[in-house]
Amino acid sequence: MARTASGHQLLEKAKELLSNARTAKEVRQAQAVILPLEFKMSLEQTSAITGISKNWVCRLRTEFIHANGNIERKKSHGGRRRENLSRTEESIFLEPFIEKARVGGILIVSEIKEALEARLGRPVARASTYNLLHRNDWRKLVPDKHHPKSDPEAQQAFKKTPGNAGQDRRRVAGRKTNKADVSG
Repeated sequence: MARTASGHQLLEKAKELLSNARTAKEVRQAQAVILPLEFKMSLEQTSAITGISKNWVCRLRTEFIHANGNIERKKSHGGRRRENLSRTEESIFLEPFIEKARVGGILIVSEIKEALEARLGRPVARASTYNLLHRNDWRKLVPDKHHPKSDPEAQQAFKKTPGNAGQDRRRVAGRKTNKADVSG
């Protein structure tokens, strides 16, 4: 015969946890305590209802009882733990380079890499520089179709000049049809 479940003194805390649970683990932990005590279920039956193994049910119950019903809500592990610069520092760092590219210059990754190494005080891989640019929504900027020193009025005036374009076409066409080559 199975042992009777322990933890009757923590039943109210487990019910409170069940009603205020924030994560699936907290719900399962409360169920692992409540189901054997309230409904006299075995660990196998509790594991079938909660959807976790019998060993996990036992572990969650023991963890709850040893902590005296006080669970620790740990901060999730997410985030950039190995960042060189924060996102705002990165955007401030890249600002002069991006501005230079907007004016018509070319964004040279080796220059950014050298400046980043100087800022961090250690060598950095080229891939880290490309990742930095990617995080800040950089893409290969193609220079504008117009040169910064171009004069649109002069270009329009040049287009209106007739030149001798038609004469060149006739001369080239005339060379292709040589009368001596034609049979007949």
